[in-house]
Amino acid sequence: MPVYKVTLAYDGTDYHGFQLQANALTIQQRLEETLSFLYKSKIRVEAAGRTDAGVHARGQVVSFTAPALIPEKQLPVALNGLLPRDLVVLEAQEAPQGFSARRDAVAKVYTYTIDNGVFPDVLRRRYTWHIDRHLDLPAMQEAATYLQGKHDFKAFQSAGSKVKTTVRTLFNLDLTKQEQFISLYYKGDGFLYKMVRNITGTLVEVGKGRLSPLEVARILESGSRRQAGATAPPEGLCLEKVLY
Repeated sequence: MPVYKVTLAYDGTDYHGFQLQANALTIQQRLEETLSFLYKSKIRVEAAGRTDAGVHARGQVVSFTAPALIPEKQLPVALNGLLPRDLVVLEAQEAPQGFSARRDAVAKVYTYTIDNGVFPDVLRRRYTWHIDRHLDLPAMQEAATYLQGKHDFKAFQSAGSKVKTTVRTLFNLDLTKQEQFISLYYKGDGFLYKMVRNITGTLVEVGKGRLSPLEVARILESGSRRQAGATAPPEGLCLEKVLY
């Protein structure tokens, strides 16, 4: 049967993450239910990344095998006619046999958005972390430079994940500000469980003056999660793109 590569966008606010769970609604559940209804057979999908509860995506990628019943160009239209409005299929294409959305990914891009206004932008409250205290952006940018490159990111991994190695390469970690919004851009060859949110929480401690930029470098070297900052909330995080 053909293998399909499908790109999704979703608002994760009302879901308990991507991965199937026994007693909670997830993106994977909604997508597999819709695919199974469409193909009249059980369809299972594999995702490039398992986003957590409340996390969003503009460019999540999944792969699955299915009968050649629907032309690839018509698949997004067919699925979007059945899916809820907070989950949209952007693109579908037939992939080479053996293609895996997870194993074949070479890099992922995430963004995290902080609303640093005195008062929150109410229309963006589902997609930002509001911090009313002024953050020192230059200090955060300096701290970010110590995290770029190939490192052991054990200090920024939350408990609950089993991986062979905690070494990852962070190609870019850029921080910019427009109006009251600070955007953090992460591009890496892979990310540990809650790594982006834990780094973001640590950089916010730098922005508040509670940590110096050099202390972030020492935290990275220590490998100690206890020394890093708190985990940033999920709503500011978005999986932007998966590269193959």
